[in-house]
Amino acid sequence: MADTEGPGRTIFRTEKGALSRMTDTLPALAPARPILLLVEDDDGVRRGLQLLLSGQGFDVHSFALARNALADTGCQNARYLIADYALADSNGLELITALRARGWNGRAVLITAFASPELRAAAPAAGFDAMLDKPFRDDDVLRTLRG
Repeated sequence: MADTEGPGRTIFRTEKGALSRMTDTLPALAPARPILLLVEDDDGVRRGLQLLLSGQGFDVHSFALARNALADTGCQNARYLIADYALADSNGLELITALRARGWNGRAVLITAFASPELRAAAPAAGFDAMLDKPFRDDDVLRTLRG
């Protein structure tokens, strides 16, 4: 016969009530790492960001193409997005528009080597929370992600 005494504790008793075995509380599971979508077509930039962000505790899902990011079944679970403006198959504005249309509401950062006053106005209108000009420093990326 088993009696439960407190969260995670089970005491097993014999028919006469004597204690026969006790299991202690299992260790708590580590908290899930926040998922971050990274969409950047430059292999070197993508890999560098992936290493930086993974080392900072993010679960990075990286893609070279917008269509592959959108096809990822886990993209809706992402809390963060870093997207390049100029992608081989699309652009960052089209990507964020598609994600927001699906109900995604995470924090989004646009990175670009093609900054212009027009892009600076279009990025927040499309749903980006921030924009970083390339080249950028690692600490600028982390600070921008954390808002």
